[in-house]
Amino acid sequence: MTPTAHLPAAAPAATRPNATRRILRTLAEVACLPYIALKIAWVAGSEIGIPAGSVLLDHRTLLIVVNSVSVIADALVVVLALLLTQPWGLRVRAWLLAVPVWAATGLLAPIMIGFPAQMATSLFTGPQRHESGGRPFLDEWVFGVVYGGFIVQGITLGTLFFLYTRDRWGHVWRGTLGDLPARFSGTGARITAVVAALLAIVPAVPHVMWALGSTSGLAAARVLERTSDFYVLEWMRLFFAAVAVVSVLLLVFQRARSLPVRTVLGIGWVGSGGLGCWGAYMTLVSLMPETDPVEAHTGLMQLTYAGEMITGFLLAGCLAVFLRRRSASA
Repeated sequence: MTPTAHLPAAAPAATRPNATRRILRTLAEVACLPYIALKIAWVAGSEIGIPAGSVLLDHRTLLIVVNSVSVIADALVVVLALLLTQPWGLRVRAWLLAVPVWAATGLLAPIMIGFPAQMATSLFTGPQRHESGGRPFLDEWVFGVVYGGFIVQGITLGTLFFLYTRDRWGHVWRGTLGDLPARFSGTGARITAVVAALLAIVPAVPHVMWALGSTSGLAAARVLERTSDFYVLEWMRLFFAAVAVVSVLLLVFQRARSLPVRTVLGIGWVGSGGLGCWGAYMTLVSLMPETDPVEAHTGLMQLTYAGEMITGFLLAGCLAVFLRRRSASA
């Protein structure tokens, strides 16, 4: 993307938010409150929502640090909601907006798909206990409150971002893949996409194994957690990897030429974010100190998460190249 100064003037709707955008902004901000309130309570020493004996109480210092960072991260949602609906948001450079929105998309999209899928599955399998190695983790109501808020955040922020980009950069996604000049994305992006597609096999193999019931390479505690929720998440990780790789390959090699650029670009954006950002998050989690060997992540689990992270970031790089070229050509 190019700096704001080189882009067309924003539409009046983006400069003066209408009632719909104001409502969406308010909903996004309100949806942050339950999560932030819980995290602040835990940092302050409260154990609301944390049952006695929970693994979360084993490392109180780490609990405080992680939850403090979480509060700051979710507070950024409020900043993004304001940025997407205020005149000063139009002056923000493209990359400074794209990076946090891509990260937010990547962290929220799997929850928006995975949590409802888990709830639907539980209708057939019965309620699932959220445990770690047979020990309690959080009270059941916490998951509904927190993930429900995340879903609202994802819907509202996603809608606001779509409206914002349509006003500011709508020219970037117009037309179909067939309308693009031959080899539009360049050789570098094509090579990177192929490397990412091959690299995606590394985390895909363990996820297929675990989704089909294998316990090879799983931590002992994770073996005990293999409820229907576990299998839903394993198949979802494979789904995100597949759509990310396929959409980016279609985009940079300009296959399926009748497909709209907007559709392929959007799927690639969500897919690469879900793959890369959750891979990065799980990589950080797996590297945190763990005194109980039953809870410790195995080398294969760490390799799987790192493979997802690197693959997602490479695919996102291909999208960045495409967007920069399309913006410049327009």
